[in-house]
Amino acid sequence: MSEVFKPVFYLKGAFTQTMLASSSIRKWGHIPMAESAKEVMLHLSEGIRLQGFYSPQVREAKGLVVLLTGWEGSAASAYILSTGKFLYNNGYAVFRLNFRDHGDSHHLNSGLFFATLLDEVFEAVQQASEYEKNLPLFLAGFSLGGNFALRIARKCAESPIENLTYVVSISPVLHPEKSTHAIDRLVYIRRYFLKKWRRSLMKKQRCYPDWYDFREVLSLESLGVMTDELINRYSDYENASAYFSQYALLNDALVDMAVPTTIVAAKDDPIIPVDDFDNLKLNSLTDLIIHRYGGHNGFIESLFGCTWYEKKMVEIFNRMAG
Repeated sequence: MSEVFKPVFYLKGAFTQTMLASSSIRKWGHIPMAESAKEVMLHLSEGIRLQGFYSPQVREAKGLVVLLTGWEGSAASAYILSTGKFLYNNGYAVFRLNFRDHGDSHHLNSGLFFATLLDEVFEAVQQASEYEKNLPLFLAGFSLGGNFALRIARKCAESPIENLTYVVSISPVLHPEKSTHAIDRLVYIRRYFLKKWRRSLMKKQRCYPDWYDFREVLSLESLGVMTDELINRYSDYENASAYFSQYALLNDALVDMAVPTTIVAAKDDPIIPVDDFDNLKLNSLTDLIIHRYGGHNGFIESLFGCTWYEKKMVEIFNRMAG
């Protein structure tokens, strides 16, 4: 495959790539992975429950790939289904994880989702690895899921996941506060996320009406202001900036990565400013690939074709699986 992402001319635009990443177009066609999926309930420490979907291969798989969605995405998001389909069709078992309050899992836990909940996501990946414990485990995350994937690879320095072999992080959030402000400046993308977040908060309120009253929060028109309000009401963080700093990945935050990792980003990403990567210090286990085009979570080569990163994942995973 080409090491440079080269979309057809009519797909070069950053917003085109970003919108197509989550477009239902990517769900078209037969998806054997989804047809073989089994819903799984992961029971974690402190009574936390997370939902996943495990798709085993009919014959022995080359390995297991755990997919982590972006914020307010789910195991059924277009880019998750498309990537899972490509991996499954290339011989890999696939496990799609829903974070707390993502997908239709709002009823499973009384507490709200925060991006700082690394321990429960780490434990969920550990449990998922047991489904194919004799095979190599691969982890791939997108946007906020890419941030989680990087933090998991770093955490493995102190708490290894035995069969975790490789991590791929697509368009990872490095500076959450800056990315939130970037979204707020982009009218179409802001409206997209506001709609999804409001719908999610309404689900949570219906599940726990004695715990939450989001009526005032739902009327706000900015992700930044909404975050501030929710942090003030429902967390122990002093403010949104203090919260964002807890999962930011800046400067030398990734220098202790313990698992071989590839990070894929785009210069034209409207949500993740490319200069977030400028001062990022990486060790020899981490490869950073920054393409000229790709938008956010895009890297779509043709309208009904696969993405550059899907082919890159299979190339890497095949090599690591032997």
